[in-house]
Amino acid sequence: MKAIVIGSTGATGLELIKELLKDENFTEIKTFSRNSLEIKHQKLTEYLIDFNQIHNHKDEITGDVLFSALGTTKKDAGSKEAQYKIDYTYQYEFAKLASNNGIGNYILVSSVGANEKSALFYPKMKGALEQAVKKLDFKNIHIFQPPMLIRQANKIRKVEKNGIAIINKLNAVGLFKSQKPMLVSLLANKMIKVLKSDSTSNVNTYLPHNIFNL
Repeated sequence: MKAIVIGSTGATGLELIKELLKDENFTEIKTFSRNSLEIKHQKLTEYLIDFNQIHNHKDEITGDVLFSALGTTKKDAGSKEAQYKIDYTYQYEFAKLASNNGIGNYILVSSVGANEKSALFYPKMKGALEQAVKKLDFKNIHIFQPPMLIRQANKIRKVEKNGIAIINKLNAVGLFKSQKPMLVSLLANKMIKVLKSDSTSNVNTYLPHNIFNL
């Protein structure tokens, strides 16, 4: 199986690359990113690109599955408009090219609470992307809505660390069990696992408890 990954330098993407490189079912992995992973492996091919010029790379977007784990924060992006471009526009345009090129499987990392009708910017953006990609011509679509993620020590943000600590305390007394924080390594493992399972639908959405139970 040949895989494409966007968002490979992020917390989830890095774990996904590690899992794919170890998995004998995957013979080729292509990454498209602005920065290098600094990983050398015979199965891995890196394309360093400007996502504003995605269409220049349409001929290289070939394979069996596209893993889309691209994302940022408003703080890191600098504005809502810049965040929207990364979280929605880049991912949708890349997915459209993949669909047009006949890639059969699409796996998207979205967010718990994603809802295109939300009054809040972030869940509305994530929900809009989910609805848009569902209309593309993939054979199978798997959308993950994970809870708060436990990132690698060098990537976790202070606000995330504080949030995880609060939720863990609430979990300990039986509250918000459905929002139990999840290791990015576990999410990456489950993203690959759905490719090896028999889905009852060609479009599948996984809430936190679904992901843990996969």
